[in-house]
Amino acid sequence: MKEQMLEADYLIVGSGAVGMAFADTLLTETDATIIIVDKYQKPGGHWNVAYPFVTLHQPSAYYGVSSKELSKGLRDEVGLNKGLNDLASGAEVCAYYDDVMRHQFLPSGRVQYFPMCEYQGEGRFVSMLTGESWQVSVNRKTVDATYLKTSVPSTHKPGFSIADGVRFMPLNDLPKINRPPSGYVVIGGGKTGIDACLWLLENRVDPDHIRWIVSRDAWLLDRQNTQPTDDFFASTIGSMAAQFEALAKAESITGLFDNLEAAGVLLRLDPEVRPSMFHGATVSRQELNELRRIRNVIRLGRVERLEKDTIILEQGRVPTDTGQVHIDCSASAITNLEVKPVFAGDVITPQTVRSYQPVFSAAFIAHVEASYEGEAKKNQLCHVVPLPNHDTDWIKMMAGLMMNQYQWSQDKALRQWLTENRLDGMSRMIRDASKDDVEKQAIIKRMKNNAMPAVAKLHRFMAELG
Repeated sequence: MKEQMLEADYLIVGSGAVGMAFADTLLTETDATIIIVDKYQKPGGHWNVAYPFVTLHQPSAYYGVSSKELSKGLRDEVGLNKGLNDLASGAEVCAYYDDVMRHQFLPSGRVQYFPMCEYQGEGRFVSMLTGESWQVSVNRKTVDATYLKTSVPSTHKPGFSIADGVRFMPLNDLPKINRPPSGYVVIGGGKTGIDACLWLLENRVDPDHIRWIVSRDAWLLDRQNTQPTDDFFASTIGSMAAQFEALAKAESITGLFDNLEAAGVLLRLDPEVRPSMFHGATVSRQELNELRRIRNVIRLGRVERLEKDTIILEQGRVPTDTGQVHIDCSASAITNLEVKPVFAGDVITPQTVRSYQPVFSAAFIAHVEASYEGEAKKNQLCHVVPLPNHDTDWIKMMAGLMMNQYQWSQDKALRQWLTENRLDGMSRMIRDASKDDVEKQAIIKRMKNNAMPAVAKLHRFMAELG
């Protein structure tokens, strides 16, 4: 079969959240032609294979592409997110990206989309359905929007062995249960494990019938502090001010985390267990209260093997039986934590330039590509904020974030772009705060007064971490 030749200004590998956000900004701000290649049948990346009850952990207003709103503009009136801004479901996210592709990208005449294709490198990709192959002549850049390698339960290979006869399933299969097991064992303490536990509790499973294997406790974020609407100014922008204050007042790394917890910036599952992990998982206070109903939390390290009658862990073993359902929630959302330059020759590798926000980051990087000259300048503006794993990674993450925010604040055009981009709601909240609003101005003043002392403490703690 003869290889077909194509030409475009940009070749984007991956039509997940990062690839779509990047393409959207290019379409809006340039006249570039784009080819998008993806292995899934529809845009949305890992959302195509996510578990059926998945939702966003942070408000929908911060997700999607810059040019089209995802949020319904509503507050949830029922459930564990009650009183806070809406969280799109996985189905809503998939439908949203399909709509963006079909009604915005393709009608532009500047985007060609090749789903169900395997990218082989060097501009070449092959259809997984027909075996057809294409070679792209790329005029400007190739964009690797798959670099962060998002992992989901349905495609994750567990890092432990499973004996024959053990009832074991990925989280995706949990809603398929049609006969009550003797109990549930949730394996994984991250976002996915939290979702599994909350789903079971919401579906009236007795918390005493749930055992939760948590290899490392994590610091959690309070979702109330991430709200995009002005009526949450005191909690959202107030949380930013509280982080600066916590840093400025801290005399040790342990003291810093004590300050952050006291200020309501960080939460933990068990007040008696000091977390050693931080992945940026976000919960509401109602969700945290629900999770605390589960009393049988197993803290013996990672699972090494599931036997029919025993769960073998790094630091011990606990009994089980074939009547128990063992639910795999051990996949890490992001499996590639290695940082590399965003701009390197004819390749762009989108990574996080703002904490917790890969989608905003992709749109921002695309804007920098469209608006600035010179690789050094572009990388200066797009310093990668490392994704956190250990608790102390909060310090490295905050240092990277504050460095970027300072760089961006020195550029008037970039400040304007930030306040106008819908994925960056916080800059707009600060800009729109009335000078006559005493409470809001007091919060902004706290941020400004503590910014430089906070930076000084970050440098000190970074040196201690080595």
